Amino acid sequence: MVTSAGYDETGNRWIVNTNDGESLSTQFFISCTGMVSVPMTPPFPGHEKYKGQITHTARWPAQGMALAGKRVGVIGTGATGMQVIQTTADQVGHLTVFQRTAQYAIPMRNPSYDDADRAAYRARYPEFKTKVHTTFGGFDHDFDERAYRDLSATERLEVLENIWADGALTFWHGGFRELFFDEDINGEISEFVRDKIRARVNNPKVAEKLVPKTHGFGLHRVPLETNYFEVYNRDNVELIDVSNAPIECFLTDGIRTSVGDHELDVVIFATGFDAGTGALSRMNIHGRDGRSLTEQWRQDIRSTLGLQVNGYPNLFTIAGPLAPATALCNMTTCLQQQAEWVTDCIQYVLDNGGTVIEPTAEKEAQWVRHHDDMANATLVVKTYSWYMGSNIDEKPRRLLSYIGGVGNYRKICDEVKESGYAGFLIS
Repeated sequence: MVTSAGYDETGNRWIVNTNDGESLSTQFFISCTGMVSVPMTPPFPGHEKYKGQITHTARWPAQGMALAGKRVGVIGTGATGMQVIQTTADQVGHLTVFQRTAQYAIPMRNPSYDDADRAAYRARYPEFKTKVHTTFGGFDHDFDERAYRDLSATERLEVLENIWADGALTFWHGGFRELFFDEDINGEISEFVRDKIRARVNNPKVAEKLVPKTHGFGLHRVPLETNYFEVYNRDNVELIDVSNAPIECFLTDGIRTSVGDHELDVVIFATGFDAGTGALSRMNIHGRDGRSLTEQWRQDIRSTLGLQVNGYPNLFTIAGPLAPATALCNMTTCLQQQAEWVTDCIQYVLDNGGTVIEPTAEKEAQWVRHHDDMANATLVVKTYSWYMGSNIDEKPRRLLSYIGGVGNYRKICDEVKESGYAGFLIS
């Protein structure tokens, strides 16, 4: 594990230190730490008193967990929380779900494919290869080009039903783009999804707890699920709304909320991550003049294309903040594009007799302004979510992912490359 990385200005090298005492000297320092690799655990008091087992979804034991017949509590109902809940509900003796924020989700269709289907997809590889780099989300689908209000209510409903039945993220960024910009239209689409949730839960009171009301559809991460909402029709599943009954502490045998105690053998945290900046901020990175990346991002999260940071020569941040790979992107598409841009950039520096490349402060400011202009035009910035860093106390609020679209981002990156990396200092 990397414990520190400092830029040596005399030799134009990065000195990278690890927890096993190893020290490495490298010309180029490429971070591939991922956008959600630092799990967050809420500071509920009493951990040390609890006699049961505690784990985080991101730190699942390699040997697995024996949950059969046990009293299990899951804290959090985001993407990983949903996965754990829908998978374990029929195994455990009793499942208590502690939900702070109700979530929208799309039922995953999970189709099966035969040899003919696979052959048909392979025949279209060249088409897919081109298309995924030009769409908004980096998938083989894109927004409907028709304006929402230009269609009749019947036509709009037909579109929504069709893309809902697709059982994929098509419903998120393969429908109407006004979802991200128009509060009224977002409200109508959100109510469509809320009705889908209500229809799957037998108890109307429980259904209303599961229906999101604090944010619109698509403005948070939208998970895919398989029979998640049906879990709450089971007799062995209990839903606790911690927005009304906050968790106060751990007990020796469970968890106490403001309205009562819950005996639990196992507690699973599905409480999210310090996204975008989390891993890099914990690596003790220091650039020119000893400046600290951790301290800089604690004040203001900035980058150039999400790939480099002014003051940190030859540091490349694949899936870094302010690039689409932090979220809002098919990761396979975006990481491939960014890795290719970084390798092409390094090759350009070496081929032209250089040793160092670094974005200028002006170039970085230009990118941040463009990123913010794109973000501030949407409804996403008005929500409380990890997309905005809202789940981390004192983290600066800025949309962590570029929302101008994968195709547009690639175009901008290509233009920088074709210009000979204008706005970057090469020496």
